[in-house]
Amino acid sequence: MLSQRSHYALRAMLVLAASDGVSPMRTGQIAKAANLSPKFLEVILLELRKAGILRSYRGCKGGFMLARPAHDISFADIVRVTDGSLALSSCTSEVAYARCEGCFDETICEIRRALMKARDVTAHVLQSYDLASAGSRMRGAGPF
Repeated sequence: MLSQRSHYALRAMLVLAASDGVSPMRTGQIAKAANLSPKFLEVILLELRKAGILRSYRGCKGGFMLARPAHDISFADIVRVTDGSLALSSCTSEVAYARCEGCFDETICEIRRALMKARDVTAHVLQSYDLASAGSRMRGAGPF
């Protein structure tokens, strides 16, 4: 299940992608446009900055901007930063693998096999959505 943190991150990133891309947006502006809590959003934006997805600027004209073009930032990139993995189980995670407690044999485990397929399909879908194309489909329909 997608965490609230990832939902917030995706909504905020769509707002930033829809902005002019020339001037930074403050956390409060992003929060208002995406109907989010500014306090929680600030932590998420800093995570995305640390991961290189956002840039931040200080000062009276400071705020956040995309660090890369919107078409180069996928939903999967954002979810991996905020949730850490697209896998439903640690035994299927590519970034945080851990053997399941009590597992008898991973090589024949049908639960793991099914969860690996779910991870692969999820990764494919989230990788196919980028901020630019998602934002263009939303234009005129209202933000969220």
